Amino acid sequence: MTNHADSEAPDPARQYQLRVSEEEESERLDLYLQKQLPGLSRSRLQGLIYEGEVTVDNRQRRPSYRVRAGDEIAVAIPELRPLTATPETSPLDVVFEDNDLLVVDKPAGMTVHPAPGSPAGTLVNALLHHCQDLSGINGVLRPGIVHRLDRNTTGLLVVAKNDSAHRGLASQLERRSMTRHYRAIVWGRLPERGSVDAPIDRSSRDRKRMAVAQNGRHAVTHFEQLSDFGFVSDCRLRLETGRTHQIRVHMQHRGNPVFGDPMYGGRNRVDAVDPQQRSRARRLLEGLTRQALHAAVLGFVHPRSGKSLCFESDLPEDLRRLHAELSAG
Repeated sequence: MTNHADSEAPDPARQYQLRVSEEEESERLDLYLQKQLPGLSRSRLQGLIYEGEVTVDNRQRRPSYRVRAGDEIAVAIPELRPLTATPETSPLDVVFEDNDLLVVDKPAGMTVHPAPGSPAGTLVNALLHHCQDLSGINGVLRPGIVHRLDRNTTGLLVVAKNDSAHRGLASQLERRSMTRHYRAIVWGRLPERGSVDAPIDRSSRDRKRMAVAQNGRHAVTHFEQLSDFGFVSDCRLRLETGRTHQIRVHMQHRGNPVFGDPMYGGRNRVDAVDPQQRSRARRLLEGLTRQALHAAVLGFVHPRSGKSLCFESDLPEDLRRLHAELSAG
C-alpha cells in the first residue's frame, strides 16, 4: 500500500518515506514523486534527485529510473535558508509585466541568480528592487526564476511573481510547449535544416562544463540556416529540451561551435578558416567579447488568463554590428 504524502505543498524542512505499490510499478521516479508530492514541480523534484536528496532503497537513482513494487523511497527536502540576495538598482529591461509574471530582456554580462563568484549584480538582485512579489518555488537564491540564460547570452526570459504562475510556467517547460527560439552565429556551414539529438551531462573533466554523454539527460536542439557567410553561418535554433548550455554544447558537438564562445570551442577556430579569410575572421572575433547567442523569441500561455503570448527581442548592438560586418563582406 502506498504511503501518500499530504496533498498540500510539502513542508520545506521535512523528509518523506514512500513505498511503491504494485499498481505504480514501472513509473518514472520523477513522475511517481510528482504524484506523491504534488506541491513540488517536476523540475524541482528532478533537481532534488540529482542533488542526492532522493534515494531508492538507500541508492541514488536517475529521474528516469522505473520504480518497482516494494521500493522504499526517501525524499529529503532541505530547509529553506533566509534570503541573502539584496535588492539592487541595476538596469532592468521589462518587456511585459502584470500581477503574475514579467518578461525581461537580459543583457550580456548579467548572471541570472547569485552564485559563488557572482554574489551581486544579478538579475535576481535587480528583480528584488523592481518588485516585492516573486515566487519562492526555486528557493531563496532564485526567487521567481523559471528558466535561465547563461551570463553572456542575451535575450528573453520569463519570471514568476507567485507560486501558482511558477507552477503553470514550469509545467509548460516540462511539456515542451513553451516556445524558445534563439539566433546565433556559428562557425562553418550548416545544412538548410537539421537537429541535434544527443544527451547532455556534466563533463567528467571539468564540472563547470557540460558535455554530450551517453548516459546524460535527453536533449534535442533544432536549427535552421538563415545565411551562409562562408566561414560562419547565421542560424535560428529552437530548443525542444532545456539543458544547461544546451545550444553551446550541441553546436560544438556537431562541429559548429557558437562564434566567440570561450568555453565550447568558439574562439579557437581561426586556423581552420580559409587562409584568405583568416585575418577577417580574427578581426571579427576580437570585436566580440562573448558567444554570439541571443534568445530572440519567447512564447507561452499565460498561466492565469490562458491567453497565448509571444515576445520578440531584436539583436543587441554587438550582434547587430557583427551581422553588418559579415553582410558587408
